[in-house]
Amino acid sequence: MLLTLLLLPLVGAIAVAALPKDLSRMLGLGVALATLVVGAVVAVRFDPDNGMQFNEDWTWIKQFGVHFALGVDGLGLLMVLLTVLLVPLVLVAEWSSPQTETAPRAFVAWALALEALSLAVFCATDVFLFYVVFEATLIPAYFLVGGFGRYGRGAAALKFLMYQLAGGLVLLASVVGLYVVSASQGTPSYLLSDLTSLDIGTDAGRWLFLGFLFAFVVKAPLFPLHTWLADTTEKATPGTSVLLVCVLDKIGTFGMLRFCLGIFPEASQWATPLVITLALISIVYGAFLAIGQDDILRLIGLTSLSHFGLITLGIFVLTPQGGSGAVLYMVNHGLGTAVLFLVAGYLVQRRGTTLISEMGGMEKVTPVLAGLFLVGGLATLGLPGLSTFVSEFLVLASAFDYSWWVGAIAVTTIVLAAVYVLWMYQRTMTGVGPHPEPGALQEHQTTTRDLGLREVLAVAPIVAALVFFGFYPKPLLDAANPMITGLLSHVGAPDDGPTVPAAATGSDD
Repeated sequence: MLLTLLLLPLVGAIAVAALPKDLSRMLGLGVALATLVVGAVVAVRFDPDNGMQFNEDWTWIKQFGVHFALGVDGLGLLMVLLTVLLVPLVLVAEWSSPQTETAPRAFVAWALALEALSLAVFCATDVFLFYVVFEATLIPAYFLVGGFGRYGRGAAALKFLMYQLAGGLVLLASVVGLYVVSASQGTPSYLLSDLTSLDIGTDAGRWLFLGFLFAFVVKAPLFPLHTWLADTTEKATPGTSVLLVCVLDKIGTFGMLRFCLGIFPEASQWATPLVITLALISIVYGAFLAIGQDDILRLIGLTSLSHFGLITLGIFVLTPQGGSGAVLYMVNHGLGTAVLFLVAGYLVQRRGTTLISEMGGMEKVTPVLAGLFLVGGLATLGLPGLSTFVSEFLVLASAFDYSWWVGAIAVTTIVLAAVYVLWMYQRTMTGVGPHPEPGALQEHQTTTRDLGLREVLAVAPIVAALVFFGFYPKPLLDAANPMITGLLSHVGAPDDGPTVPAAATGSDD
């Protein structure tokens, strides 16, 4: 099942690249929808209480203990489902975008290639295989940023690539170090099942942990290795930004859970104060940076710096509530931010500018666009009734449980998010914009159209998911909780969460 899941978009990307331009979009969308169906079948057959499932293992490089090994647990499954959902919606949203119209075949092919490699990252259960596909994702990502978007995209793509390669090189050193440690204790192996039970010394474990953590802090991103993020989202197409921020960047927090906590439990506890400090700085600093932006795509990109800080905080407070909230936040951030990016792209197409100061009054002429944009913004600020609220509540509750001052700093995100979201909505959707003259407003009202059916269809499934999981997050938590419980038990973190009183269990004793 998993090999089919990976090969389908990869073969589809090759086929799209070889077909005429007129057929590329249809074939690409068909392949993406077929991949979604396979992902749904995996989800239906998945048992949350049965650990790593759908395991496939072939020996790759026997001398170094490298395997082509695949499997998914609750964490991997949720990331797989997020990926297979967003890719077809991005293809629909970018169907007639002026930024991809010049080379639609290339855009679709690179998007499918990125999907295949991202799925391989989330399914890899061999560290060497993970590293290979981790680095390989940079190829389609670089061409998606550098080939499509606004003026200056080439420089943004190069900056993105340099940061990611630097993180990858540091990660490679730790990957080699794992081989040395495993070989010194017998047969070398990169399988997660072997490495999690490996006796890594304290000093060696901490150094190797730092190599993994550095790469994941770049990827996520967190302060101070975040500066590539705003430049990339400002210059790339909105669809590309969805693929990068809502899918590819999740590899950072995914790696923290899968490899940092899974392979280096002692080092994870040792580094907790440092990581929590970086997370808190990212939460506050990212929000203030977003408040000060005039470019709408740059603003949305910088909100993710704050949100990734919250996700990382939930991971490293090392509590079941925080871990489950972090995993849930990874999914909900991907959904809410995708809505913002896609609807902002529609807005930019209609206004001909990305500057918030040159917009205004859009809700009067495009009420559907304004409504969807508001839903995405409210999800970003964690409005109760939308799915982000549940994950944000769990993370903040666990932060207060860890330390009152950590929770006090983290909770400022609620106010700061309300400031940048409502300010952005007010400046773009209400009022009369930069030209208050009645004649200019009337001309604007008669020449701007609202969203069409295709554009609504690209966003509606995500909005439906935000509302559904806002009232019923149980399916997501059921997938995440067993994995988090087992991981924290492996780390040795105490489960000091709330317990149900004996009287509430219905017992007569």
